[in-house]
Amino acid sequence: MSLSRIQSLRLAAVVEDCADQLEILGHTLTVQIRKERGDSAVQEKARLTKLRRDCQSITQQVSLLHVDLEEKQCITSLVQLGEEEEPKKRDHQMRREAKKEMEQINQALRIQHEETQEKKEKLKDLSKQARDLQHKMEDLSAKMAHRKKLEEKNLELQLQQTQREGSQAEKLLEHEQELLQRQIKEETRVHEESETFLQRRNEIDGDEEDEQAKARAVTKVQAWWRGCMVRRCLGSFKKEEDKKGKKKKKEGKKKKKK
Repeated sequence: MSLSRIQSLRLAAVVEDCADQLEILGHTLTVQIRKERGDSAVQEKARLTKLRRDCQSITQQVSLLHVDLEEKQCITSLVQLGEEEEPKKRDHQMRREAKKEMEQINQALRIQHEETQEKKEKLKDLSKQARDLQHKMEDLSAKMAHRKKLEEKNLELQLQQTQREGSQAEKLLEHEQELLQRQIKEETRVHEESETFLQRRNEIDGDEEDEQAKARAVTKVQAWWRGCMVRRCLGSFKKEEDKKGKKKKKEGKKKKKK
């Protein structure tokens, strides 16, 4: 592409000014790189170094463009640079995409690694919990077996105690039954003797009642007989009447004398 002399000179002046600015920028970057110190400035120093290389490369291309404009009144170097940079650009784009893809893959791998680590930690925790649970189950089984053994022993002792108490109660019941049988026999004997005694007493009372009845009858007969004798003045009752009559006569004579 050809340019007029005036256009070429104008563009050359602009390009020269750009070259001066790029040179100043490169010098500034060099000074800034020298100022960076310490481990924390490594990344910043690397970034500034890359910028300085890019600045130097652009300065070279600008110098070539300046020569073309002054001597050939064209921008052939710029066109060639574009043609040369196109594959580089595509390659750079591919590298960027590959780098981005690698970053994505690395990020996915990191995430997967983190998830794997997290799963391992969870699995480790689960294994620990399983071991703890197994230990607890073993302790619980041992305690339950010991408790069962104690309960069986206690039950056996209670059964023995119950058997002893039952045997003692049975003996006591047998003794009480014997005593009760003796009491029943004694009460039966006493009852029989009482009945015998009552029968005899009734017989005696009957005899006494007969005697009393006879005595009352005799008394009545005697009273009746005495009444008869008194009314008829028989026996001793007659003399008493005579005595009473004589006594009355004497008393009458005494009264007359007075």
